[in-house]
Amino acid sequence: MHTTTSALVIPASIPSPDWSGFTIGPLTIHAYALCILAGIVAALWLTNRRWHARGGPEGTVWDIAIWAIPFGIIGGRLYHVFSSPDAYFGPDGDLSLIPQIWLGGLGIWGAVALGLVGAWIGCRRAGVKLTAFMDAAAPGVLLAQAIGRWGNWFNQELFGAPTDLPWGLEIDADNPNFPAGAEPGTLFHPTFLYESLWNLAGVALLLLLDRRFRFRRGMLFWLYVAYYTLGRVWIEMMRIDDAEMITLFGITQRLNVWTSLLLLAAALVMFAVLARRPRTPESDSVYLSGREPVAAADNAGTADEVSATDKSENAGSKADVASGGKNRVNGAEMQTKKTEKNVSAASRRASLSDTANEPEGSTASGAGGKAGPEDAEDK
Repeated sequence: MHTTTSALVIPASIPSPDWSGFTIGPLTIHAYALCILAGIVAALWLTNRRWHARGGPEGTVWDIAIWAIPFGIIGGRLYHVFSSPDAYFGPDGDLSLIPQIWLGGLGIWGAVALGLVGAWIGCRRAGVKLTAFMDAAAPGVLLAQAIGRWGNWFNQELFGAPTDLPWGLEIDADNPNFPAGAEPGTLFHPTFLYESLWNLAGVALLLLLDRRFRFRRGMLFWLYVAYYTLGRVWIEMMRIDDAEMITLFGITQRLNVWTSLLLLAAALVMFAVLARRPRTPESDSVYLSGREPVAAADNAGTADEVSATDKSENAGSKADVASGGKNRVNGAEMQTKKTEKNVSAASRRASLSDTANEPEGSTASGAGGKAGPEDAEDK
């Protein structure tokens, strides 16, 4: 009798995909672009839900997105080009590569910076506050980054230093991004996976904190910046791809490391400053001043009218109290006198009317004394 046993096989590495896109006629759809697109769709879905929960007007997210997304893509590409200039401006650089974003290369801080410019334009046109939209969108932006990072896996790029850990990433030895001098079969830190997991944990953290504290005025956005840069510092330090190196205080590090540290400090300061400001209904509103819905303006006008009426009545009551109640007493006395005069005049008119209507020979006429039987027969 034979006994068959099965064991769970744990892979000793993470393979890189052989597939990086597909072709439809003359059009090539790259996996990197699909990851970016999927991230954008997920971010819009989450942002739209949060925007409605905060009282934002219907359809505003899409109106803002048509400005923010193109600005963000352009900003992300420009940041990448200037932070890694050798591939474009170096001795063997090729300027025609700059618009080819499907090959990889979008810097998050350029995307955020110009994306905010586009969002500001969209918010002004829609009559809502940029800070309100930033708070609603912050978890969605982090979700988009978590999904978009998988594009680096399909492109076999932006990985870390060699490692012998069981989750080491395989890179094809004939890939242009394979490090020169490295032995074929060398495994590398999957920094795309580290950042994706870090970002997903950040999405959950931001949602939980916002549910507990209901952040407004841009506070959740700055908390997002602080969280992301904290992770980006150690992840960036693991990467070995070409990057601009900067020396500060005698320490040489990648440009993105210094950028992350600077933004981390700035985000913490901004969060602390905003946290000290008192909250008001106006500061929590998603609308720009003077751009509130018509219904809200009508309700405000009605409330003002009621308030003015109440103030008038209160003023009269205060004046009456100040006079010691004399106004009420004098008014009552005057009304009583007018009533008495009216009754007296009515009585006199009734008396005169009765006299004029009495028949001749009656006692009231005073002409003949008593009326006898003869008088009655003559009539």
